[in-house]
Amino acid sequence: MSEASTLQGRIVAAHGRHYRVAIAATEQTRHCYTRGKKTGLAVGDQVIIQPEGLQEGVITQTLPRRNLFYRSDAQRSKIFAANIDQLLLVLAAEPEFSDDLVGRALVAASSAGIAVQIVLNKADLPSTAVARARLRTTESLGVPVLTISALDPDQVQQNLAPLLRDRCTLLLGQSGMGKSTLLNALVPEAQAATQMHSEALGTGRHTTTDTRLYVLPGGGDLIDSPGFQAFGLHHLSPREIEQGFPEFAPAIAECRFYNCTHRHEPGCGVLAAMASGAISASRHALYLRILAENEAAKRF
Repeated sequence: MSEASTLQGRIVAAHGRHYRVAIAATEQTRHCYTRGKKTGLAVGDQVIIQPEGLQEGVITQTLPRRNLFYRSDAQRSKIFAANIDQLLLVLAAEPEFSDDLVGRALVAASSAGIAVQIVLNKADLPSTAVARARLRTTESLGVPVLTISALDPDQVQQNLAPLLRDRCTLLLGQSGMGKSTLLNALVPEAQAATQMHSEALGTGRHTTTDTRLYVLPGGGDLIDSPGFQAFGLHHLSPREIEQGFPEFAPAIAECRFYNCTHRHEPGCGVLAAMASGAISASRHALYLRILAENEAAKRF
């Protein structure tokens, strides 16, 4: 196959093993697929395709990635996006967001070297102040939190859009947080389906079923992904888990043993820092849970 018979592009939509690829330096997109059982492609991936007809193609190669953001459990991996500059994590006071899931998303981002911006949506709710207080530990880690209402498009454009300009951003959030409403405010032509939160169930329904990249009017790209209710990190090694807690780094330098696991070892700098309040006990507890889960998964 000659180079002249191939095209380079970026995956801008993914549904199962079907992909939409935007061809480089053109306004053309093609519906593409992979041969055999090849999987693991993500929106944001740069790929080489072999054209078929006028509108289709076969993905033959994935070019090197800067990063890959995904979650995993014992059964499977769920890929969110590749080659992103930042994660935009959408939370809300109602339905109540999970501190555990937020922490896991931060660990996944930190281990991959991806910056995080949190949006606390539904600012008009009285319970927003309590939700903001719950994020103080996260803010102390240097993660910025912006409180807005996605129902006010002007507020979104003035306060959030500038933070996304000229960057590739992954939009991520638990179901019911108002992620689709926020997308509509940022990209009006997206017309994302929104679903009212069900008070009876205490959660929202998943309104996004696939992953898609949108070009932002003011510059930059926004990748929308399905809502999630679980966030396993089985793909991370113990060292990568440790890297997911960057606030541990100064304390790790004080550990007596080079292979300290920061669980119970004498002379552990992390345990000492937690005892003094320099490291959050809740963050250390999350670290221990992730380690234990991954070790248990390896035994089966």
